[in-house]
Amino acid sequence: MKLGECAHTGVRRTKAQQDAATVEIGCAPASGCFAAAVLFGAVAGPTLLFDLPRALETTLRWGGLVVAPVVFAVRVVSVLVRFRRSAQPSQPGRTSPDS
Repeated sequence: MKLGECAHTGVRRTKAQQDAATVEIGCAPASGCFAAAVLFGAVAGPTLLFDLPRALETTLRWGGLVVAPVVFAVRVVSVLVRFRRSAQPSQPGRTSPDS
């Protein structure tokens, strides 16, 4: 396989396609971190703002620590899978849904 060749089709990619893939690979973890931080803040944030019972504080903080990595992973995978599906060229001989 040569540099710039697509691994699953062997078709050469243009520079624009390579750049788009690079951007998506960089944006996926960044948006995953953002989503995880927002969700962690939504779940565990009330423990900083309100005087809650100790058991509830512990539950909310652990809940945030469990949910945040899951949201990160789901976001990264969904962005990369969606990009991969949209980046594939149409197959010759098949009717395009736009036609």
